[in-house]
Amino acid sequence: MKISVLVAATALATCAGAAHAADIEFWYGNTGNVETAIKAQCDAFNAAQSEHRVTCVGQGSYEVGMQKAIAAYRAKNHPVLIQFFDAGTLDLLLSGAVVPVQDVLPDVNWNNYIAGARSYYETSNGKLYSQPYNSSTLLFYTNKTELEKAGISKTPVTWEEIIEAARKLKAAGHACPFVTDGDTWRVLEQFSARHGLPIASKHNGYDGLDAEYVFNTTFAAKHLANLVEWRKEGLVKLNADTKAGNYTAAFNAGECAMMEGSSGSYAASAKAFEGKYEITVGMAPMYQGYERHNTFVGGASIYIMKGHDKAEIEGAKAFLDFLRRPQQQMFFTAATGYVPVTNDVLDVIAESGEADSPKYATAAIGIESMNQPRTPDTRGIRLGFYVQFREVFMEETQKAFAGQQTMQVALDSAKKRGDELLRRFEQTYKGAKLP
Repeated sequence: MKISVLVAATALATCAGAAHAADIEFWYGNTGNVETAIKAQCDAFNAAQSEHRVTCVGQGSYEVGMQKAIAAYRAKNHPVLIQFFDAGTLDLLLSGAVVPVQDVLPDVNWNNYIAGARSYYETSNGKLYSQPYNSSTLLFYTNKTELEKAGISKTPVTWEEIIEAARKLKAAGHACPFVTDGDTWRVLEQFSARHGLPIASKHNGYDGLDAEYVFNTTFAAKHLANLVEWRKEGLVKLNADTKAGNYTAAFNAGECAMMEGSSGSYAASAKAFEGKYEITVGMAPMYQGYERHNTFVGGASIYIMKGHDKAEIEGAKAFLDFLRRPQQQMFFTAATGYVPVTNDVLDVIAESGEADSPKYATAAIGIESMNQPRTPDTRGIRLGFYVQFREVFMEETQKAFAGQQTMQVALDSAKKRGDELLRRFEQTYKGAKLP
């Protein structure tokens, strides 16, 4: 399944100078091993056919890519394809800069996309606006080797079991039983989704721009308060508490024994563990007594921007078709840990004879997690200025972790500031109807 960039480049050199029906640009926001995988797919597409040529341009981050794409659209110098991340969905839907992918590719079986990925980028009526691409979800990782040293033979699956295991690890002298960074996506969004809890009214904004935040009144508030107490007890560590200064780096180095992390973290963790530790990966933990619901999709999807000619749109369609191929999804999963986005890929992985290979460890688990029963509150998040809200949430909750205020005060403050952002967004798009 490995794609050779060298082979792709050789093929490109062979057809250098050949006329293309369309030269198109695809802007993406990733770096590191994900960027390497994206570039390999771009090269592979160009090598596989000669009708179209895609130039893939990294923007350094999702936020920068989003800002530059909107500015480029206003200047009529925008790319045909742009990768946008989950938090910017509503801003983009109301920007008028994109065309629904389902309108451009009406013959694709979009229902083949895993529910948790599709629903996040759909309209309230179920029309898909963008093609899910690098899709992640929240998973639970353990250093099985370190757990067994502390006498823990069964991998925890609930928060109650995690804390019991954490106390055993601490008693055995382990300095970092469980690690997280307290990020909004992990401790609020994914926690609320799988426990069936709303983040905001109006079903997280899907039913109108007049939504208000409610997370400070749900069980999520209790969980966040628990994290504060568990940190005081030495059971939970944050980025700043670790020697590595980063929660994933601390887990990968063996400093921390358990971690809640993106499926996109798997490839780096597995590589770091080689020859040293045994890793386990499973669905994110639940509190006892709660029914499991779907986790949200993370990562990003690909939008088609307006204002391009027919040949460019044909090139965009061809590239999206290429990325949708099971073999390309398998390559991307193996290279990055991101989850396949269509249900049929699991069958292809099974037929490949490599279903038990570590490189596909996140595939079945990630899809299973996002395909759990959903409610109107677990479709996704459709809230304006949500990128800014994530920063507000982090700012307030970090004060609580630092002991400067209680977690409830932090959440009440984040709710108030978040509602102010929502009202500003509502005023900005006054009279606009949600797609």
